Amino acid sequence: MTDGGDQAEAERLIDRAFRLHPLSIPYRVLEQGLGLAFVLLVVGAPAFGVVQGTLGSTPTAALGVVIVLGVVGYGVAYYRRFEYELTADTFDIRSGVFARRDREIPLRRIQNVDISQNVVQRALGIAEVRLETAGGSTSEAHLKFVSVARANRLQREISRLSRASDEQSAEPETFETLFEISDRELGLLAVVSTDLRIIPALFLGASVFAPSAAAMFDAEMLLYGYQSVVGAIVGPLVTLAGIVLIGLLYGALNATLYYGFTLRGAADELRYERGLLQKYSGTIPLSKIQSLTVEENVLARWLGYASLEIETAGQSGSGAGSQGSTQSAIPIATRGRVLELTNSIEAVGDVTFERPPKRARQRYVVRYAAVVLVLTGLLWGVDAVVGLPFAPWLALGALVLVPPAAHLKWRNRGYAVGENHVLTRNGFWVRQTKIVPYYRVQTVASSATVFQRRRRLGTVTIDTAGARSLVGNDAEAVDVDEGTAARLREAVTASLYTALRRRREEDRRDRRRPNDEHAPGG
Repeated sequence: MTDGGDQAEAERLIDRAFRLHPLSIPYRVLEQGLGLAFVLLVVGAPAFGVVQGTLGSTPTAALGVVIVLGVVGYGVAYYRRFEYELTADTFDIRSGVFARRDREIPLRRIQNVDISQNVVQRALGIAEVRLETAGGSTSEAHLKFVSVARANRLQREISRLSRASDEQSAEPETFETLFEISDRELGLLAVVSTDLRIIPALFLGASVFAPSAAAMFDAEMLLYGYQSVVGAIVGPLVTLAGIVLIGLLYGALNATLYYGFTLRGAADELRYERGLLQKYSGTIPLSKIQSLTVEENVLARWLGYASLEIETAGQSGSGAGSQGSTQSAIPIATRGRVLELTNSIEAVGDVTFERPPKRARQRYVVRYAAVVLVLTGLLWGVDAVVGLPFAPWLALGALVLVPPAAHLKWRNRGYAVGENHVLTRNGFWVRQTKIVPYYRVQTVASSATVFQRRRRLGTVTIDTAGARSLVGNDAEAVDVDEGTAARLREAVTASLYTALRRRREEDRRDRRRPNDEHAPGG
């Protein structure tokens, strides 16, 4: 379609009431019918057996027909009573089968417009559209389902009209490709995306259960003289096989989620597409970004790779792999490439992090040693009740890992105060570097636990309206000196007010500029 055709189609889309796609009726009926059939199979089958035994097969069949007709009738009624309309300022929805509900969503409040399709929906040519707003616990608008062409046009027009409502240009934006995941990067994502924190749990589980598995083999292998061999190798093999299997499954899942990942950018917006079995596309308005997070697990960091996540306001989310309004801008790439895109969104520059004082390491040593001692005590209790195939005191050998673990935790923590941003860094297994623009800060708070106060330490929490803040995953400068915590809190608060004043002055200049251009002699 030509640009003129696109413009004409966009004009036909505005100020007109539309219904969902007709194929949404059979799809929803089938979707709800399968769910109802499962419930009846698991819960209602005994009841139906009683009814059939008491009343015979005819009433039971009639009841089944009534249920089917009820599901179909509700699907048709939902379709006929659901309408949506895009205006220059709002997105309006009128819905409800038994109770009518009218909603008007201001376009300026819309954070993201996400489109998703599973395999069946792609075959039918329909798509699910979700509109997310700031502060919403769920998607504010949910269209199930519209045609793929209509979904894409809605996404483009809502973006264009949102810019117009912010007194920016309402012309279509020109997008350029910022990132495309390669086959090599996709394979690497499948390898490094395994959560390595599960490995200790797997080793612990194998140490408890694998000897039992070995004993079952021993009973059969004893006749052949292989008992000692089996007992020595089954435990490690079961552990290794469990780690490899879970890693492969988890990695394959991530590879399908981010298959074909493409990120495109314009002056005011980012758009992404991803997914193999379930296809997603969405928008990320640059003006509504709350924070950025560079994430590296220990394996990716060793290989020189990282990922970038972007948070917008609110906590609703649409797709697997998303955490609320947190979206992957780069699922995996070389660290230099990730930092380059990060700086193109928020110019952070080179950063030097201030680490916690060295006495914080003593706190970590005590904490980890206490964990080892508690674990040893628990194993001792289990051994006293049911018996273990090894001596419980062997768990004390983990104490040799306490000092290096404490050092690594200390080494991977820190904070940095820049001209326009505050940054925090935490985590060894999964290290997260959070970048928060000052003008996005909501509150700054300092706190100290009983154990921190004993070592004159504290934590400074920088809260935003982002999705992670709503679930307690804020940017935090952890275990800083208590005096530093107070100064950091005051510095970030002062920078917040300075940034807000600067933005208000810029907004006033932008509003005056059109009048100046039309003034005599301008």
